[in-house]
Amino acid sequence: MKFFKLMLSAACFIFSVSALAAGKADDAVAIVDKGLAYLQKNGKEALIREVNNKNPAFIRGDVYLALRALDGTTLAHPINPRVVGKNMMVFPDADGKYYRKEIVEIAKSKGKGWVSYRYSNPDSNELEDKATYFVRSGDMILEAGIYKPK
Repeated sequence: MKFFKLMLSAACFIFSVSALAAGKADDAVAIVDKGLAYLQKNGKEALIREVNNKNPAFIRGDVYLALRALDGTTLAHPINPRVVGKNMMVFPDADGKYYRKEIVEIAKSKGKGWVSYRYSNPDSNELEDKATYFVRSGDMILEAGIYKPK
């Protein structure tokens, strides 16, 4: 009986971690979709302004919308305003992967996708696996990243 309870507990834990990961992925897609809808209704400059002004419509916990030009320049970032106006493609992740360059290349060729990399989580101060969902709209890429559960 103890073994059964232990296995049931383990299965519940694995299921909850998977559900959490799926929930966060859904949050990333929803925030990008919300950004696309806002962009179509209000235009590029309005969306850039709202993201830089930390509009809560584009932030869901630790998942938020960021905007990038097709040359890699950050157009809007609600959490780290120091990167706005900078081309961050020349900076790799903790493992040396140029994930921002990959995001731009896939956005140009396929229009949307997911890119995984390792990044320092400001909440835990640890390197963690992260993935960013992105969609190209005109000359801009809308992005939202999630930290993957351990």
